[in-house]
Amino acid sequence: MNVKLIAYTPMPEQLISAAAKTCYSAATVDTLLDGLDEEKTQSYLTMLTEIGHESPIEHASFTFAIEGISRSLLAQITRHRMASFSVQSQRYVREHAFEFVIPHEIEAIPEAKEAFLKAMEDDQKTYENLTAILQERHMQTFLAEGCSEKEARRKAEKKAIEDARYVLPNACATKMVMTANARSLYNFFRLRCCNRAQWEIRELAEEMYRQVYAVAPTLFHKAGPSCTCGTCSEGKMSCGKAQEVREKYERIRAEAGK
Repeated sequence: MNVKLIAYTPMPEQLISAAAKTCYSAATVDTLLDGLDEEKTQSYLTMLTEIGHESPIEHASFTFAIEGISRSLLAQITRHRMASFSVQSQRYVREHAFEFVIPHEIEAIPEAKEAFLKAMEDDQKTYENLTAILQERHMQTFLAEGCSEKEARRKAEKKAIEDARYVLPNACATKMVMTANARSLYNFFRLRCCNRAQWEIRELAEEMYRQVYAVAPTLFHKAGPSCTCGTCSEGKMSCGKAQEVREKYERIRAEAGK
């Protein structure tokens, strides 16, 4: 997995503070940023957190480039509707020797890993075989329609991989660009940094948290799984390790703040 914060709203904490200042003062557009030094900015952000006023933090957004994640993770992360995703298409990009994600539990057991790798190899062979069969049939059709050989081959391959991709596994790796505002990230971290989240998306969420905390520590100081800043939201499904999780996030913040 490779995650990189590639862009974000300039001065995100100051911008959010200016939005909050609009709500709670008589400041004009010409004076909105006046006096928003580090201390005043922290004061506004702390106030927003304490009173639960989250709409101002929507004004700051963060964009990540992400690769080496599975299609299984993709199905989970796109449920977060208040974010934007641009994902590598299996319709347009042929999966030559596709990369894949191996779950940790499978990696740890030699027999399981061997069976998993065999399945990936078989899937690749089936994908290539289906692509070849479909491509040949489609090419003949396009040639009969008057396409040049070069154009027929290009169009046939695209149409072939569109259907051949159906045999590709959830483990098949993909890449994407994701943009979300800070409020959506709060929700994402609350759900996906939790010990109860699936392991792969939890690892992604933790790395994203590290990177946004490094550029906006005051804004994201109270973000993370619910137990780090209050009570666990999982009820009877709780992992029961709230103190351990709090200590973990104290370490993450300390490391990200260096």
